Amino acid sequence: MSTENISAPTFRYSAVTFDCPDPAELARFYGEALGLPVVFSTDDFVLLGQEGAAGLGFNRLTDYRRPTWPDPAQGKQAHIELGVDDLDAAQARLLALGAGKPDFQPDPDRWRVLLDPAGHPFCISTLV
Repeated sequence: MSTENISAPTFRYSAVTFDCPDPAELARFYGEALGLPVVFSTDDFVLLGQEGAAGLGFNRLTDYRRPTWPDPAQGKQAHIELGVDDLDAAQARLLALGAGKPDFQPDPDRWRVLLDPAGHPFCISTLV
């Protein structure tokens, strides 16, 4: 079969979706942290975003198990890196929104690892 006459499809990055037990709660956290509005919502899925830009989705998973980072017993699956201007101020704001802070911090002067309300690790850094 020849592919010479078949044009390659165009792909666009549209969203990253996180599994979680409560999509509305996780969307509230990230929406407030990143200033993103809800663009689509059902009981089991919420998508945050801006017109014409990639979004961030949250999908209800009934048997969701929180990551146990840094303990590898339940892997982190994926995480988001957020660029900030001031680590201390950003950390304080995210903790006030409901993030958690694990005791183990690999390099706290350069970046901080926090946990979103569903337990997903994410990083804040002035390097991004």
